[in-house]
Amino acid sequence: MVQFTRTVLSNGLRVLVHEDKSTPLVAVNLTYYVGSRDEAMDKTGFAHLFEHLMFSGSKNIPDFDDPLQHAGGENNAFTTNDYTTFYEVLPAENLETALWLESDRMLSLNISKRSLDVQRKVVIEEFKETCLNEPYGDSWHHLSEMMFHKHPYRWPVIGLVPEHVENATIQDVRSFYKNWYTPSNAVLSIAGNVKSNEVVELAEKWFGSIPAGNKPMRLIPEEPKQSAPQVREVMANVPVPAIFIAFRTPARLHPDFYPVDLLSDILAQGHSSRLYRRLLKEQKLFSQIDAYVTGNVDPGLLVIEGRPAEGVSIQQAQEAIWAELDLLKKEPVALRELQKIQHRFESTVVFAETSALNKAQNMAFYEHLDRAELMNEEVDIYLGVTPEDMHRSAIDLFQPDNSGTLIYVPAR
Repeated sequence: MVQFTRTVLSNGLRVLVHEDKSTPLVAVNLTYYVGSRDEAMDKTGFAHLFEHLMFSGSKNIPDFDDPLQHAGGENNAFTTNDYTTFYEVLPAENLETALWLESDRMLSLNISKRSLDVQRKVVIEEFKETCLNEPYGDSWHHLSEMMFHKHPYRWPVIGLVPEHVENATIQDVRSFYKNWYTPSNAVLSIAGNVKSNEVVELAEKWFGSIPAGNKPMRLIPEEPKQSAPQVREVMANVPVPAIFIAFRTPARLHPDFYPVDLLSDILAQGHSSRLYRRLLKEQKLFSQIDAYVTGNVDPGLLVIEGRPAEGVSIQQAQEAIWAELDLLKKEPVALRELQKIQHRFESTVVFAETSALNKAQNMAFYEHLDRAELMNEEVDIYLGVTPEDMHRSAIDLFQPDNSGTLIYVPAR
């Protein structure tokens, strides 16, 4: 159980504080409710571009990293389909340094032609390295396009094509910043050896005078139900064949998300999971296999990906995966098997709560998702899932008409 306080500043910034006297450190997490789903179809990759631009300096701080390093801290950031997060971990007595840094770039980020040109090159190079030149690196471009036709999840976080970032103008970028990087669209979450009242005072000092900004308008189209299997074969410069099978899942807050998430664990969490134990170890059909859910705010995906063992055809590999999925539809998971993964999930949550950074990031994630209190309630929700819930979800989920299959074939 993570105890915290919530304070909303007059400009709409939500400030969540968790006191943890067991550590000499403090984690500062600032999450903006903007991700790739908030981009225009002809200007994708902007949220990810800003993950880099936010380190280009601001009005009073030309170098973001230097003051933080002098304060004994470290920082990083990441972007998802739904939100962008920036964070620092530093000695608790230097908390104010992190708040000063974050507030200055929230208020007055330096968006110059030079800074844009520098970060543009970094992002385009990352696109080339991770998507164009890495084997299977464009898998999310294919899967997103196959599984989404209306919703902006139809392009990956890094962007649809590098030209969108390459052609971005100063005005495009400044408009995106003004629209999304505002106090009313952000959560500041802090966990560590601090006192809540003192943190709120510092938050008011550094963020309180920043204008709230206009509330962003989201007009995100709902993705219609899929009515036929999606199949795509790609001939590419890859070392071995690979298969990806994706299924459309409920939204993160939908009650059916929880059994679906546990189904992915039944399939591929650990060496005792069904896909690993049966298809890789016993039948030796795969050299590598995994399954996971995206957990998006809006309906997302459960993805199974594997690389068939030498001598195993793609058809054999597909049939083996579907046989396991059909088994989940045929009969409920045994209670003992379900309880095993439920308790593993519970222990993972407990372990994660030993980290100040994890607690700070979870508070912000759940506050954006719904309310931060949910982070303390979800273990009970997962533990309450029954074999019947799992069976019903498997029947609904693992249907050919709800699937997309991506196959990589080596060009040689």
